[in-house]
Amino acid sequence: MDSRTERGSGTGGASQTGNQEIGAQRGQTGRSPDSGTPHAGTLLDLESFLPYRLHLLNETVSRSLSRVYGREYGFGVPEWRVLVTLGQYGEMTAKQIGAHSQMHKTKVSRAAAALSAKDLLARMPAEHDRRAAKLSLSARGRAVYEDLVPVALGFSAQLESVLSASDRAALDRLLNRLKARAEEISDALANGAGEFNAD
Repeated sequence: MDSRTERGSGTGGASQTGNQEIGAQRGQTGRSPDSGTPHAGTLLDLESFLPYRLHLLNETVSRSLSRVYGREYGFGVPEWRVLVTLGQYGEMTAKQIGAHSQMHKTKVSRAAAALSAKDLLARMPAEHDRRAAKLSLSARGRAVYEDLVPVALGFSAQLESVLSASDRAALDRLLNRLKARAEEISDALANGAGEFNAD
């Protein structure tokens, strides 16, 4: 729900240096020559693997929250993301929504069509490109959004209730740091970074 941090240029010496710094080791196959069984030292412990833990947390939270709005309004996660993004930012194109929420354009289009079918979305031609459309919430969509906001905030408060104020501040800092680092790694990989090395 937060805007993506601005990225630097993906070319030039600075990018090459960054690519070298972002190394990681996928490791050897670790298979015993006689049994074909992976050595224990090369196994990936999912319970301590940060990307997997973040994935599980995201899935659990998203699924739980979806039960709240799905039960009341009958739409899924993509529709929810489009609805709340437009609720916060007003008018956006499908491409802008996809960039903000990290959703593929096909999912955004389908979600927008589903919301339109429920009379929750309004469309008008974009000024800069008549082939595109500016999306916004209809009056009914705005009413649904305003109805859901306190419910979503209540859900978040319940989730965060196990954290102290200092825990929440630390979590914000860590999430921002991890997001920025993940974007650096993504840019480096897009620019041809080599294999990773955990050392």
